[in-house]
Amino acid sequence: MATMNMLQAINNALDIAMAEDEKVICFGEDVGIFGGVFRATSHLQEKYGKARCFNTPLVEQGIIGFANGLAAQGSVAVAEIQFADYIFPAFDQIVNETAKFRYRSGDLFNVGGLTIRTPYGGGISGGLYHSQSPEAYFTHTPGLKVVVPRNPYQAKGLLLAAIRDPDPVLFLEPKRLYRAAVGEVPEEDYQLPIGEAEVIKEGTDITLVGWGAQMEVISKAAELAEEQGIACEVIDLRSLLPWDVDTVAESVFKTGRMIVSHEAPLTGGFAGEIAATIQERCFLYLESPITRVTGLDTPFPLVLEKEYLPDHLKIFEAIRESVNF
Repeated sequence: MATMNMLQAINNALDIAMAEDEKVICFGEDVGIFGGVFRATSHLQEKYGKARCFNTPLVEQGIIGFANGLAAQGSVAVAEIQFADYIFPAFDQIVNETAKFRYRSGDLFNVGGLTIRTPYGGGISGGLYHSQSPEAYFTHTPGLKVVVPRNPYQAKGLLLAAIRDPDPVLFLEPKRLYRAAVGEVPEEDYQLPIGEAEVIKEGTDITLVGWGAQMEVISKAAELAEEQGIACEVIDLRSLLPWDVDTVAESVFKTGRMIVSHEAPLTGGFAGEIAATIQERCFLYLESPITRVTGLDTPFPLVLEKEYLPDHLKIFEAIRESVNF
Protein backbone atom coordinates (compact mmCIF):
# COMPACT_ATOMS: atom_id res chain seq x y z
CA MET A 1 0.00 0.00 0.00
CA ALA A 2 1.07 3.57 -0.61
CA THR A 3 1.63 6.08 2.19
CA MET A 4 -0.60 9.13 1.75
CA ASN A 5 -1.75 12.13 3.70
CA MET A 6 -5.45 12.96 3.70
CA LEU A 7 -5.19 15.42 0.79
CA GLN A 8 -3.42 12.85 -1.36
CA ALA A 9 -6.05 10.23 -0.47
CA ILE A 10 -8.87 12.60 -1.45
CA ASN A 11 -7.12 13.51 -4.68
CA ASN A 12 -6.60 9.82 -5.42
CA ALA A 13 -10.30 9.09 -4.84
CA LEU A 14 -11.32 11.91 -7.20
CA ASP A 15 -8.86 10.65 -9.82
CA ILE A 16 -10.26 7.11 -9.63
CA ALA A 17 -13.86 8.32 -9.81
CA MET A 18 -13.17 10.57 -12.82
CA ALA A 19 -11.22 7.85 -14.64
CA GLU A 20 -13.97 5.30 -14.11
CA ASP A 21 -16.96 7.47 -15.08
CA GLU A 22 -16.84 10.31 -17.57
CA LYS A 23 -19.98 11.77 -15.98
CA VAL A 24 -17.98 12.75 -12.86
CA ILE A 25 -17.33 16.51 -12.90
CA CYS A 26 -15.35 18.47 -10.27
CA PHE A 27 -15.82 22.21 -9.82
CA GLY A 28 -15.51 24.97 -7.25
CA GLU A 29 -13.43 28.03 -6.39
CA ASP A 30 -9.84 27.68 -7.68
CA VAL A 31 -10.09 23.90 -8.16
CA GLY A 32 -8.78 23.97 -11.75
CA ILE A 33 -5.14 24.45 -12.67
CA PHE A 34 -4.46 25.82 -9.17
CA GLY A 35 -5.67 22.55 -7.63
CA GLY A 36 -7.80 24.17 -4.92
CA VAL A 37 -6.69 26.25 -1.96
CA PHE A 38 -5.46 23.07 -0.22
CA ARG A 39 -4.44 21.33 -3.50
CA ALA A 40 -7.02 18.54 -3.15
CA THR A 41 -7.80 18.71 -6.89
CA SER A 42 -4.19 19.00 -8.09
CA HIS A 43 -3.55 17.81 -11.68
CA LEU A 44 -7.17 16.79 -12.29
CA GLN A 45 -7.74 19.54 -14.86
CA GLU A 46 -4.51 18.60 -16.63
CA LYS A 47 -5.63 14.98 -16.80
CA TYR A 48 -9.34 15.32 -17.58
CA GLY A 49 -9.62 18.72 -19.22
CA LYS A 50 -11.37 21.99 -18.46
CA ALA A 51 -14.80 20.54 -19.22
CA ARG A 52 -14.58 18.13 -16.27
CA CYS A 53 -12.55 20.09 -13.68
CA PHE A 54 -13.06 23.83 -13.66
CA ASN A 55 -13.24 26.99 -11.58
CA THR A 56 -16.48 28.68 -10.60
CA PRO A 57 -17.19 32.26 -9.57
CA LEU A 58 -16.94 33.05 -5.86
CA VAL A 59 -20.64 32.44 -5.25
CA GLU A 60 -21.51 29.45 -3.09
CA GLN A 61 -25.24 29.60 -3.77
CA GLY A 62 -24.45 29.51 -7.48
CA ILE A 63 -22.04 26.59 -7.10
CA ILE A 64 -24.67 24.39 -5.45
CA GLY A 65 -27.50 25.61 -7.67
CA PHE A 66 -25.37 24.72 -10.68
CA ALA A 67 -24.50 21.37 -9.07
CA ASN A 68 -28.18 20.58 -8.52
CA GLY A 69 -28.89 21.26 -12.18
CA LEU A 70 -26.01 19.08 -13.35
CA ALA A 71 -26.98 16.21 -11.05
CA ALA A 72 -30.65 16.46 -12.04
CA GLN A 73 -29.64 15.91 -15.65
CA GLY A 74 -27.52 12.84 -14.93
CA SER A 75 -24.05 14.19 -14.21
CA VAL A 76 -22.10 13.01 -11.16
CA ALA A 77 -21.33 16.42 -9.69
CA VAL A 78 -18.57 16.85 -7.09
CA ALA A 79 -18.81 20.43 -5.88
CA GLU A 80 -16.25 22.00 -3.56
CA ILE A 81 -17.11 24.73 -1.06
CA GLN A 82 -13.71 26.19 -0.22
CA PHE A 83 -14.37 26.44 3.54
CA ALA A 84 -17.38 25.06 5.41
CA ASP A 85 -17.76 28.48 7.05
CA TYR A 86 -18.86 29.82 3.65
CA ILE A 87 -21.43 27.14 2.93
CA PHE A 88 -24.24 29.24 4.39
CA PRO A 89 -25.02 31.28 1.25
CA ALA A 90 -25.76 27.86 -0.31
CA PHE A 91 -27.89 26.73 2.63
CA ASP A 92 -31.19 27.27 0.82
CA GLN A 93 -30.02 25.33 -2.23
CA ILE A 94 -28.80 22.41 -0.10
CA VAL A 95 -31.69 22.23 2.36
CA ASN A 96 -34.62 23.19 0.13
CA GLU A 97 -33.47 21.91 -3.25
CA THR A 98 -30.76 19.24 -2.95
CA ALA A 99 -32.39 17.40 -0.03
CA LYS A 100 -35.97 17.62 -1.33
CA PHE A 101 -35.53 17.13 -5.08
CA ARG A 102 -36.46 13.44 -5.15
CA TYR A 103 -39.31 13.80 -2.65
CA ARG A 104 -40.80 16.85 -4.36
CA SER A 105 -40.89 15.16 -7.77
CA GLY A 106 -42.26 11.86 -6.48
CA ASP A 107 -38.97 10.24 -7.54
CA LEU A 108 -39.37 11.37 -11.14
CA PHE A 109 -36.14 13.36 -10.74
CA ASN A 110 -33.29 13.32 -8.24
CA VAL A 111 -29.89 14.87 -7.54
CA GLY A 112 -28.45 11.71 -6.01
CA GLY A 113 -25.31 12.13 -8.08
CA LEU A 114 -24.27 15.20 -6.08
CA THR A 115 -21.42 15.19 -3.56
CA ILE A 116 -20.46 18.41 -1.77
CA ARG A 117 -16.90 18.45 -0.42
CA THR A 118 -15.88 21.05 2.14
CA PRO A 119 -13.12 21.44 4.76
CA TYR A 120 -14.32 22.11 8.30
CA GLY A 121 -13.03 22.63 11.82
CA GLY A 122 -10.34 24.40 13.81
CA GLY A 123 -6.76 23.80 14.74
CA ILE A 124 -5.16 25.91 12.00
CA SER A 125 -5.43 29.37 13.63
CA GLY A 126 -8.11 30.26 11.11
CA GLY A 127 -10.20 32.46 13.37
CA LEU A 128 -13.96 32.72 13.29
CA TYR A 129 -14.44 32.52 9.50
CA HIS A 130 -12.20 29.53 8.74
CA SER A 131 -12.70 27.20 11.74
CA GLN A 132 -16.39 26.38 12.13
CA SER A 133 -17.98 22.92 12.32
CA PRO A 134 -21.48 23.29 10.81
CA GLU A 135 -22.48 19.62 10.64
CA ALA A 136 -25.50 19.93 12.94
CA TYR A 137 -27.22 22.38 10.61
CA PHE A 138 -27.35 19.66 7.96
CA THR A 139 -28.05 16.58 10.10
CA HIS A 140 -31.48 18.15 10.70
CA THR A 141 -32.26 17.78 6.99
CA PRO A 142 -33.95 14.59 5.71
CA GLY A 143 -32.77 13.76 2.20
CA LEU A 144 -29.07 14.40 2.80
CA LYS A 145 -26.26 12.17 3.95
CA VAL A 146 -23.45 13.65 6.06
CA VAL A 147 -20.06 11.91 6.16
CA VAL A 148 -16.85 12.83 8.03
CA PRO A 149 -13.56 10.84 7.67
CA ARG A 150 -10.85 10.70 10.35
CA ASN A 151 -7.77 9.61 8.37
CA PRO A 152 -6.50 9.09 4.79
CA TYR A 153 -7.74 5.49 4.49
CA GLN A 154 -11.22 6.50 5.60
CA ALA A 155 -11.19 9.63 3.42
CA LYS A 156 -10.55 7.73 0.19
CA GLY A 157 -12.98 4.89 0.85
CA LEU A 158 -15.78 7.10 2.13
CA LEU A 159 -15.37 9.70 -0.64
CA LEU A 160 -15.61 7.04 -3.35
CA ALA A 161 -18.70 5.67 -1.60
CA ALA A 162 -20.20 9.18 -1.38
CA ILE A 163 -19.64 9.91 -5.07
CA ARG A 164 -21.36 6.64 -6.02
CA ASP A 165 -24.13 6.84 -3.43
CA PRO A 166 -27.70 7.18 -4.77
CA ASP A 167 -28.34 10.13 -2.42
CA PRO A 168 -26.71 13.57 -2.20
CA VAL A 169 -23.84 13.56 0.29
CA LEU A 170 -22.21 16.38 2.26
CA PHE A 171 -18.59 15.27 2.74
CA LEU A 172 -16.92 17.22 5.55
CA GLU A 173 -13.12 17.07 5.52
CA PRO A 174 -11.17 17.84 8.73
CA LYS A 175 -8.68 20.34 7.34
CA ARG A 176 -6.45 20.21 10.42
CA LEU A 177 -5.59 16.66 9.33
CA TYR A 178 -5.14 17.36 5.62
CA ARG A 179 -1.37 17.04 5.88
CA ALA A 180 -1.04 15.96 9.52
CA ALA A 181 -2.82 12.62 9.08
CA VAL A 182 -0.61 10.15 7.20
CA GLY A 183 -1.20 6.46 6.75
CA GLU A 184 -1.27 3.45 4.45
CA VAL A 185 -3.88 3.66 1.72
CA PRO A 186 -4.55 1.05 -0.98
CA GLU A 187 -3.86 2.47 -4.43
CA GLU A 188 -6.69 0.48 -5.95
CA ASP A 189 -10.40 1.31 -5.88
CA TYR A 190 -12.29 0.54 -2.64
CA GLN A 191 -15.30 1.85 -0.74
CA LEU A 192 -16.25 2.03 2.92
CA PRO A 193 -19.88 1.78 4.04
CA ILE A 194 -21.85 4.96 4.70
CA GLY A 195 -24.00 4.75 7.83
CA GLU A 196 -21.79 2.28 9.69
CA ALA A 197 -19.71 3.35 12.68
CA GLU A 198 -16.34 1.77 13.41
CA VAL A 199 -15.26 0.55 16.83
CA ILE A 200 -11.65 1.69 16.87
CA LYS A 201 -10.86 0.32 20.32
CA GLU A 202 -12.81 -2.04 22.54
CA GLY A 203 -13.33 -1.42 26.25
CA THR A 204 -15.68 -2.20 29.11
CA ASP A 205 -15.84 0.89 31.33
CA ILE A 206 -17.01 3.80 29.15
CA THR A 207 -17.95 4.53 25.53
CA LEU A 208 -16.32 7.49 23.75
CA VAL A 209 -18.02 8.70 20.55
CA GLY A 210 -16.86 11.22 17.98
CA TRP A 211 -16.03 11.82 14.31
CA GLY A 212 -13.45 13.47 12.08
CA ALA A 213 -10.48 15.26 13.62
CA GLN A 214 -11.88 14.76 17.12
CA MET A 215 -11.09 11.05 16.95
CA GLU A 216 -7.38 11.76 17.37
CA VAL A 217 -8.16 13.80 20.50
CA ILE A 218 -10.52 11.15 21.89
CA SER A 219 -7.90 8.43 21.36
CA LYS A 220 -5.33 10.47 23.35
CA ALA A 221 -7.83 10.81 26.20
CA ALA A 222 -8.47 7.05 26.10
CA GLU A 223 -4.74 6.41 26.44
CA LEU A 224 -4.59 8.62 29.56
CA ALA A 225 -7.58 6.76 30.98
CA GLU A 226 -5.93 3.40 30.31
CA GLU A 227 -3.01 4.49 32.49
CA GLN A 228 -5.47 4.78 35.37
CA GLY A 229 -7.08 1.42 34.68
CA ILE A 230 -10.14 2.72 32.79
CA ALA A 231 -10.93 0.68 29.67
CA CYS A 232 -12.49 2.95 27.04
CA GLU A 233 -14.44 1.79 24.00
CA VAL A 234 -13.78 4.30 21.19
CA ILE A 235 -16.28 4.66 18.34
CA ASP A 236 -15.88 6.72 15.16
CA LEU A 237 -19.34 7.40 13.75
CA ARG A 238 -17.94 8.21 10.27
CA SER A 239 -21.49 9.08 9.14
CA LEU A 240 -23.73 11.53 11.01
CA LEU A 241 -26.72 11.20 8.70
CA PRO A 242 -27.58 8.41 8.93
CA TRP A 243 -25.74 7.58 12.15
CA ASP A 244 -25.20 4.06 13.46
CA VAL A 245 -27.45 3.99 16.53
CA ASP A 246 -27.19 0.22 16.97
CA THR A 247 -23.39 0.11 17.27
CA VAL A 248 -23.34 2.91 19.83
CA ALA A 249 -26.24 1.45 21.81
CA GLU A 250 -24.64 -2.01 21.93
CA SER A 251 -21.50 -0.43 23.33
CA VAL A 252 -23.39 1.51 26.01
CA PHE A 253 -25.32 -1.63 27.02
CA LYS A 254 -21.88 -3.05 27.81
CA THR A 255 -20.14 -0.04 29.40
CA GLY A 256 -23.06 1.82 31.01
CA ARG A 257 -21.39 5.19 30.35
CA MET A 258 -20.91 7.48 27.35
CA ILE A 259 -19.11 10.68 26.37
CA VAL A 260 -19.68 12.40 23.03
CA SER A 261 -17.19 14.98 21.83
CA HIS A 262 -17.17 17.43 18.92
CA GLU A 263 -15.62 20.80 18.05
CA ALA A 264 -18.91 22.56 17.35
CA PRO A 265 -20.62 24.56 20.14
CA LEU A 266 -22.51 22.68 22.85
CA THR A 267 -26.02 24.04 22.33
CA GLY A 268 -27.73 22.39 19.37
CA GLY A 269 -24.65 20.31 18.58
CA PHE A 270 -25.08 16.79 17.21
CA ALA A 271 -23.90 15.34 20.52
CA GLY A 272 -27.29 16.31 21.95
CA GLU A 273 -29.07 14.12 19.37
CA ILE A 274 -26.81 11.20 20.18
CA ALA A 275 -27.27 11.64 23.93
CA ALA A 276 -31.07 11.83 23.66
CA THR A 277 -31.29 8.74 21.46
CA ILE A 278 -28.97 6.64 23.61
CA GLN A 279 -30.72 7.53 26.87
CA GLU A 280 -34.00 6.41 25.25
CA ARG A 281 -32.42 3.12 24.18
CA CYS A 282 -30.17 2.46 27.18
CA PHE A 283 -31.73 4.30 30.14
CA LEU A 284 -31.86 1.33 32.50
CA TYR A 285 -28.25 0.41 31.70
CA LEU A 286 -26.71 3.82 32.39
CA GLU A 287 -24.38 4.10 35.40
CA SER A 288 -23.89 7.87 35.03
CA PRO A 289 -25.27 10.77 32.97
CA ILE A 290 -24.23 10.97 29.33
CA THR A 291 -21.64 13.74 29.00
CA ARG A 292 -20.91 16.12 26.12
CA VAL A 293 -17.40 17.57 25.72
CA THR A 294 -17.58 20.19 22.99
CA GLY A 295 -16.59 23.62 21.81
CA LEU A 296 -17.96 26.64 23.64
CA ASP A 297 -21.14 28.59 22.94
CA THR A 298 -19.17 31.49 21.48
CA PRO A 299 -17.92 32.46 18.03
CA PHE A 300 -14.73 30.55 17.23
CA PRO A 301 -11.84 32.57 18.71
CA LEU A 302 -8.39 33.14 17.21
CA VAL A 303 -6.10 33.90 20.16
CA LEU A 304 -8.01 31.60 22.53
CA GLU A 305 -8.39 28.70 20.09
CA LYS A 306 -6.74 26.18 22.45
CA GLU A 307 -9.07 27.19 25.28
CA TYR A 308 -12.08 26.81 23.00
CA LEU A 309 -11.29 23.39 21.57
CA PRO A 310 -12.33 20.22 23.49
CA ASP A 311 -8.88 18.74 23.93
CA HIS A 312 -7.78 15.37 25.34
CA LEU A 313 -7.41 16.75 28.86
CA LYS A 314 -11.02 17.98 28.95
CA ILE A 315 -12.21 14.60 27.70
CA PHE A 316 -10.00 12.76 30.21
CA GLU A 317 -11.49 14.78 33.09
CA ALA A 318 -14.99 13.95 31.83
CA ILE A 319 -14.04 10.25 31.72
CA ARG A 320 -12.87 10.36 35.35
CA GLU A 321 -16.02 12.16 36.46
CA SER A 322 -18.27 9.70 34.66
CA VAL A 323 -16.51 6.61 36.00
CA ASN A 324 -16.45 8.03 39.57
CA PHE A 325 -20.05 9.28 39.47
